Amino acid sequence: MRLRRPVLAAALVALASPCFGEPSAPIPVNNPPAQQNSFVDLLALMSGHCKTLKVAGRTFPCRTVAYAHGDKGRVNFTVAVDDPADDNHVVSFSGENGKRADDNSYELRIDRMLLNSKDRPRIDGLPVPAEQTSTGVCRQTGNFAAKKVTDVTCSATDSDGRRYELLFVSDGKPVSVRRIRQSSPSIQDPFK
Repeated sequence: MRLRRPVLAAALVALASPCFGEPSAPIPVNNPPAQQNSFVDLLALMSGHCKTLKVAGRTFPCRTVAYAHGDKGRVNFTVAVDDPADDNHVVSFSGENGKRADDNSYELRIDRMLLNSKDRPRIDGLPVPAEQTSTGVCRQTGNFAAKKVTDVTCSATDSDGRRYELLFVSDGKPVSVRRIRQSSPSIQDPFK
């Protein structure tokens, strides 16, 4: 049995890294200058399954999906890909300035895809994701305060024309939401 949450947590730590290395085959990646140091300050792990996950035209199952909010405003919908050839295969739909239309819907404009695999360079033992400039949108139905998310849909196209799609459907279990404080090594449930 695979350990899903530890794999995703490690992937999120790697995705929060400001360093981006050279691209790995077969997906060439543009790597813009590194952003300022940013840390994940809110993490929500969602339980369910992917009805659709396409990465650069290839279809995959997924292991889990997480929402990660960075302290500088960057948001990632991160997907642990169930890829038998690569236990480190993780993709993130990433953007800033997400908007909530009402208490039950959230929309995030995507400006980049973060791509991670076993072949990526490592820092402190964790693979560093490649960054691909992209345009698209993610929509989430439900909210974290109620610990209930119904679904997440994402669609993006990178600067080389490759498409990425996600349709994640919750299994109805409560979302695990944690606020992460950088000043101390504590992780807390923000809704208790």
